[in-house]
Amino acid sequence: MGEQASGKVSRTASSPPQGKGSAKKPAAKPPAKAPRPESRLSMVRRARRINRELAEIYPYAHPELDFRNPFELLVATVLSAQTTDLRVNQTTPALFAAYPTPEDMAAAAPEDLEEIIRPTGFFRAKAKSLLGLSQALRDDFGGEVPGRIEDLVTLPGVGRKTANVVLGNAFGVPGITVDTHFGRLVRRWKWTEQEDPEKVEAEICAIFPKGEWTMLSHRVVFHGRRICHARKPACGACPIAPLCPAYGEGETDPEKARKLLKYEKGGQPGQRLTPPPDYPGLPAAPLGGRAAPQP
Repeated sequence: MGEQASGKVSRTASSPPQGKGSAKKPAAKPPAKAPRPESRLSMVRRARRINRELAEIYPYAHPELDFRNPFELLVATVLSAQTTDLRVNQTTPALFAAYPTPEDMAAAAPEDLEEIIRPTGFFRAKAKSLLGLSQALRDDFGGEVPGRIEDLVTLPGVGRKTANVVLGNAFGVPGITVDTHFGRLVRRWKWTEQEDPEKVEAEICAIFPKGEWTMLSHRVVFHGRRICHARKPACGACPIAPLCPAYGEGETDPEKARKLLKYEKGGQPGQRLTPPPDYPGLPAAPLGGRAAPQP
């Protein structure tokens, strides 16, 4: 049957209704603008500001290995591979009592040396390195630890990281120490994307004045051990959170974050048995001993 002549125009199902009550199609939103990438100049300024902030947070930053001379620092740094500075500090008093000089250690029986350093792990490989470097110091350097990186890296078991630790802290020669904490934080802060320690070292050296290199290393490592942990950073308790591109990777609740703080920031002993006088925390306990009671 055809349409009735009613003067009305029929609408197909696909035709939109017309008139006052018609629904209007919402205007398409413009695509969100991607954040502008940080310029190198901005990154350098932010990096240097983080360093200044860390200097205020950790004015007492220091090497966390106990040592009294370059030889002790060299040995302790070699022992620190794959273990904590605390365990090294608990082990070296007996080691240096038995072998106080390179000549003494070079003449040690391997099995005796291994037994003393056993608590640090990988003791056979470490004993081999200590015997080798002690013999090299005795035979090639007059029993003295050399003060040049070119010489230090020729010693068994000594790479650039160990050499920079010794140069910066025993000889006052500036250097960047790229350990696991340092590498993790500088990548989180977008100072570098490099993974290779030598490439990390080169890129970070280019950002900071040479005179800052050694203390920068201590400050970054302190922050990594105390607040910016590998698995669960304490973001909510971090004083430099506003400068951190990785904020939110860890716990952001302030109360929960405070419970994650370690060492003196968490009211616990540090890693040194003989910390510097300005260290605000508690000294660590000797091997097999108990930590000092908290105040």
